[in-house]
Amino acid sequence: MPLLVKICGLSTRETLDAALDAGADMVGFVFFPPSPRHLGLEAARELGLRAKGRATKVALTVDADDATLAGIVEALRPDILQLHGHEKPARLREIKQKFGLETMKAIPVERAADLAVLPDYAGTCDRILFDARAPKGATRPGGLGAVFDWQLLKNVDLVLPFMVSGGLTADNVAEAVRVTRAGGVDVSSGVERSPGIKDVDMIRAFIRAARASEELTLR
Repeated sequence: MPLLVKICGLSTRETLDAALDAGADMVGFVFFPPSPRHLGLEAARELGLRAKGRATKVALTVDADDATLAGIVEALRPDILQLHGHEKPARLREIKQKFGLETMKAIPVERAADLAVLPDYAGTCDRILFDARAPKGATRPGGLGAVFDWQLLKNVDLVLPFMVSGGLTADNVAEAVRVTRAGGVDVSSGVERSPGIKDVDMIRAFIRAARASEELTLR
């Protein structure tokens, strides 16, 4: 399967176009006010229309209630809901039943014991996103530029497709793919000049590096 490349936390036409033109498979939009990448619904509507048919649209939420999710779905028309909070399997089932969209559950990883929850989610979501666990006291669960030990995923037995995120950059994405054999990579802070401010050249460089890693893996 080809490697999926996701650029997350997009918030402007320029950076969205850079991701799309460079061949991103997925474009992510953050709906979480504490994040510097938080997107309002009107901006989401505009960017969602711009991305329509060009890439898979992903809406990132954190423990959002049904009313919040409904507003996001109406504005962005996402293909995937990325659940990045403490959502339990039962909540994922509720969301899938109510909105009928593919779901991706983010699993924070710091040690091997963090992977024990995987069987609980196997039948309730469509894909898993492994991200570095946020430090204690952090105001948001991801987008912090932290890397976890990829070796923890080396022998993971998972029937679901999975992606890797957390501190990825153009310089380390090849190693992340080599070690984890993930089906996809997800970057946010690794293509930013400062928190929340994406850089078009960094976006292009990351996608080039991810594609190059894919070619090396297939050899």
